[in-house]
Amino acid sequence: MTHGYGASKEQVLKRLARVEGQVHGIARMVQEDRYCIDVLTQISAAQAALDKIALGLLDGHARHCMQGKGEAPQDPQVQVDELMGAVGRLVRR
Repeated sequence: MTHGYGASKEQVLKRLARVEGQVHGIARMVQEDRYCIDVLTQISAAQAALDKIALGLLDGHARHCMQGKGEAPQDPQVQVDELMGAVGRLVRR
């Protein structure tokens, strides 16, 4: 079986590496006793980058896995429940 992000796996990995770098930068800012608002701004940017990655994965899942090309359950109701559960976890902060 393939995943919805299979065609863009390298791009997803690059974006995740960039976020990882952002998080390391945030830790460095805290170690250097940087201004709180600057740290919070960088945290917000990292969260936004992760949200963009997550939305791309959701898009791929809906376009690929939910159309029978991936590992999604076969029952349409179960598919929708699974998708909405994932969306709910993303927006629940």
